[in-house]
Amino acid sequence: MAIQAQKVAKTIGLSLKSTLVLLIVLVGVFKLVEAQGGVAGRLPKDEVGALREIATQLGKDDWNFRVDPCLNESSWFTAEADYSSKPALYNNSLICNCSFPSAAGTVCHVVSLFLKGQNLSGELPKSLVKLPFLQKLDLTRNYLSGTIPSEWASANLTVLSISVNKLSGPIPSSLGSMTTLVYLSLETNLFSGSVPRELGNLVHLENLILSANNLTGELPLALTNLKKLTELRISSNSFTGKIPDFFHSWKNLQKLEIQASGLYGPIPSSISVLSNLTELRISDLHGEGSKFPLLSNMRGMKRLMLRSCNLSGTIPANISQMPELQILDLSFNRLEGNVPDFKDLAKMEYMFLTSNLLTGAIPKWVLDRDPRDQLDLSYNKFSESSVGPTCRETLNVFESSLGRDNSNTAACQKNIRCTKDRYSVHINCGGKAITSGNIKYEEDLDPAGPAKFVLGSENWGISSSGQFWDINRTSNVYIANNVSTLRMNSSELYTSARLSPLSLTYYVRCLANGNYRVTLSFAEIVFRENRSFYSLGRRIFDVYIQEKPVLMDFDIENAAQGVDKSVSRTYKAVVSNKILQIRFHWAGKGTTAAPKRGTYGPLISAISVESDFSPPMKVEIFIVIGAVVSVLFLILMILGILWWKGCIGGRISRDKELRGLDLQTGFFTYRQIKAATNNFDPANKIGEGGFGSVYKGVLLDCTIIAVKKLSSRSNQGNREFVNEIGMISGLKHPNLVRLYGCCVEGSQLFLVYEYMENNSLARALFGPEEYQLNLEWPARQKICVGIARGLAYLHEESTIKIVHRDIKTTNVLLDGELNSKISDFGLAKLDEEENTHISTRVAGTIGYMAPEYALWGYLTYKADVYSFGVVALEIVAGKNNMKYRPNENYVCLLDWGLVLQRKGDLMELVDPKLGSDFNKEEAIRMIKVALLCTNPSPALRPTMSAVVSMLEGRTVVNEDIMDPSIYGDEYRFEALRGQFDQIQPVRKSLSGAESRIHSSSDPTWTGTSSTSAPDLYSINDDSR
Repeated sequence: MAIQAQKVAKTIGLSLKSTLVLLIVLVGVFKLVEAQGGVAGRLPKDEVGALREIATQLGKDDWNFRVDPCLNESSWFTAEADYSSKPALYNNSLICNCSFPSAAGTVCHVVSLFLKGQNLSGELPKSLVKLPFLQKLDLTRNYLSGTIPSEWASANLTVLSISVNKLSGPIPSSLGSMTTLVYLSLETNLFSGSVPRELGNLVHLENLILSANNLTGELPLALTNLKKLTELRISSNSFTGKIPDFFHSWKNLQKLEIQASGLYGPIPSSISVLSNLTELRISDLHGEGSKFPLLSNMRGMKRLMLRSCNLSGTIPANISQMPELQILDLSFNRLEGNVPDFKDLAKMEYMFLTSNLLTGAIPKWVLDRDPRDQLDLSYNKFSESSVGPTCRETLNVFESSLGRDNSNTAACQKNIRCTKDRYSVHINCGGKAITSGNIKYEEDLDPAGPAKFVLGSENWGISSSGQFWDINRTSNVYIANNVSTLRMNSSELYTSARLSPLSLTYYVRCLANGNYRVTLSFAEIVFRENRSFYSLGRRIFDVYIQEKPVLMDFDIENAAQGVDKSVSRTYKAVVSNKILQIRFHWAGKGTTAAPKRGTYGPLISAISVESDFSPPMKVEIFIVIGAVVSVLFLILMILGILWWKGCIGGRISRDKELRGLDLQTGFFTYRQIKAATNNFDPANKIGEGGFGSVYKGVLLDCTIIAVKKLSSRSNQGNREFVNEIGMISGLKHPNLVRLYGCCVEGSQLFLVYEYMENNSLARALFGPEEYQLNLEWPARQKICVGIARGLAYLHEESTIKIVHRDIKTTNVLLDGELNSKISDFGLAKLDEEENTHISTRVAGTIGYMAPEYALWGYLTYKADVYSFGVVALEIVAGKNNMKYRPNENYVCLLDWGLVLQRKGDLMELVDPKLGSDFNKEEAIRMIKVALLCTNPSPALRPTMSAVVSMLEGRTVVNEDIMDPSIYGDEYRFEALRGQFDQIQPVRKSLSGAESRIHSSSDPTWTGTSSTSAPDLYSINDDSR
């Protein structure tokens, strides 16, 4: 430097003294420049050192520290070529701003760091704060673990994205100090705990993305301070409480996503203020439902999802005023009425109205829509004739009509008939036909789609509903293919699998009725098991067989203990109408962005369906023998009936009554019945009623049955035998006991039912202590709703409307899974629609009969509603209505309930056996519904469909506080005294009934008859 100074001095003619001064000045300048980081335009040394520390903490080893990253960007990334051809998932960029002024001119500072898709396996770098000018940090899609450093509180970031990593722990409250943040994404990690209220300090925040974590608690009120929010995503968490009514503070929102967040409904009405919304996704809400929210102000809406939100009412026509709408998803609600006219929504490409209660005709505008538009109307109640004669691949109308015949309603599919019964089906889901072991699997190669019913063969098909959001639609996203070598047994079954973004139903037809084993085979072939972001996905879905849940929140990787490993689940299923449905459903849980957007939903590799019984011998070989046997059987039947008619003499001609019935059930021989019950072994006796004894039996195909044996001395039994066959043979519902058939041989009369493992509800609730079941609250709620659904079917849904007349806990049976089923239709009456009521001989059970029926013989379906109310009260109280009297001031359990209602102390009714761990809201709701059903006025009782809606929390219960004295003796006898002339016969019947109560333990009252009504599973000690 001295030599250089001398040359300069000599050139300009300076003296030695001046030369020394110049040397000192130059030294000072160079020291100043060095202090600022070197020559002009370079990155300061302290930031280079910070980058070294950051690289170490992140586990990044491809930065070239021999060059300046701001001046030699192409040489800074030693492995840049590895990423040059990568898709948008990857970004390996360090961005400098070299326009900062300095003494030497300008200096560089790091302002942005994008390290996306690098599979970095370190931790979040604490040294980040040593880059004081850093504004944007994006570490999306890596394998980073640990927590968010508290040191970051002093950073001046405007953009922070650490999505799709393995980060855990709570979201630190120190993040609230980064008040410069505009964009914050913590999506797809393992963060837990509640959202810190300090995030409310981020008043400049426009984007907040917290989806796919393990966050809990309620959203803090402080979030209302985020008035600049334009995007909020909080899906797939475990938040508590209702959706907060914060929308008045978030009027700038453009995108809102609340899917499977754990939050409860209803959707706040204040959502209507969000007039700037272009995307709204709310799904899988818990709790009570609501009417469709008011969205008429959202004219810029492009994508609208309100799925599984318990919405009721009609679809608002003002949706047609959203001209930019592209996707409409209102599936899995309880929307009813007609589909509005949306033909003017020219930009709408997808519409999902799956699984609602929509009625009327399928609109013409739907049938005329552009064939490229995907429209799903499956699982509704449209008129059968409205689908039209042609089929369209992009219009799914599977199970969509009132006239369901267990096939798709489109004509092209209805014309395919079953040529013979099948006893097994094996499907290689999403793959080609193969043989694995000795089983041949059929191919399943159709690409499917968002709204499509596919016939795989004449015996099975698939219904595919739903679209993968956030990805461009392609033809193969509904089939997954493995990306590595599979080493499990039968690996050829798992090289491909069928995918679904929402609901996928495998629909197997033409099966012989009976019991089946359903084996579902899974393997996770999309996620990887390595230290990369390809291993970070969490696939969670549900599985239903015959619409009963068998797998909830199922995770293949967890169940198989790794990826590329197989796991199978086998279940029993009953086929009663030749149809088996297996449905896979995504309820919004798990991740949707790992390893890339649109990775989620059910994944199934193979399905095997095998009968638990042997197929019959071939008809071709034994057709002649079969014909001869049939003729002989008919002759024997006729002779037997004629003999029986002669023996009975003047009694009711049962064969004459049977001749008029259209029997849809099977016939059993007396020999079969004896063999099944081990010659009526007393050890197999499971019940005793007025009809006779009930026995457990086992058929040759291992089907367990319940055999009701008619007492030969029972005249009433003869009538009820005929009546019960006629009534129940045409009824099929999950909450009605199934009648397999009957036996009529000589003096022997039998009814053969499905066997119910847990006997009657009466025994479960208040039978002998050794027979009682520990019914926790969810089971009681399930039982009560099941009874209500069964009655709703009898009253409103079946082709023949029926009043049961004898609903009580002994006539409600429980299967092995505590599903409730109504039994004993011996007293049932057809409710002819043109009659407002039936005047009939009083028949039923004291304590369960409606007042208008007991006193005046006035029978409508509201009599069953009353009886249901009594049963519901017994379920919640765990006590028998007739046998429970807290003291001499109360007539029965119902009387006590009415008094407690007036006192406002309904919780005192709840069964003490439940302890304190039960859903108090549901319990109070059930009590209120029960009391509403037992209103003395039938006009004020709800319908059973309304009862189901109230019990499920979809409809508010209108509480009607009644006077309990109406159930006292004074009311009964005053009513009889005032109506003596009109109801004297009824009074005599009452007297007769009262005398029978004292002489018999079965308080069943059937007018003047001397025997009681049948109880299928009445328990021997009659603990009713």
